[in-house]
Amino acid sequence: MQIGRVIGTVVSTQKHRTLHASKLMLVQPTHPDGTDRGIALLAIDGVGAGIGERVLVVVEGKSAGQVLGQKSATIDAAIVGIIDEIDLFEALP
Repeated sequence: MQIGRVIGTVVSTQKHRTLHASKLMLVQPTHPDGTDRGIALLAIDGVGAGIGERVLVVVEGKSAGQVLGQKSATIDAAIVGIIDEIDLFEALP
């Protein structure tokens, strides 16, 4: 799983039948402190996330496909949760 921030939506009038009625979102992967890392990825929204929200993203095909309830769906990444809060603690010596 990865942490990310929704930065946009993608509209596709033609898509695979397993993706019918699915919302496509652009997600910028982030570090736990909120700083960006890597490049944005396209993910299926399984939880109703909105632009600007911090989310949990699964980037494994089999797990991502389960978001739609279709193990054979053609999905590489899926939003599986909306993050309310992240608490970072320093490691003890």
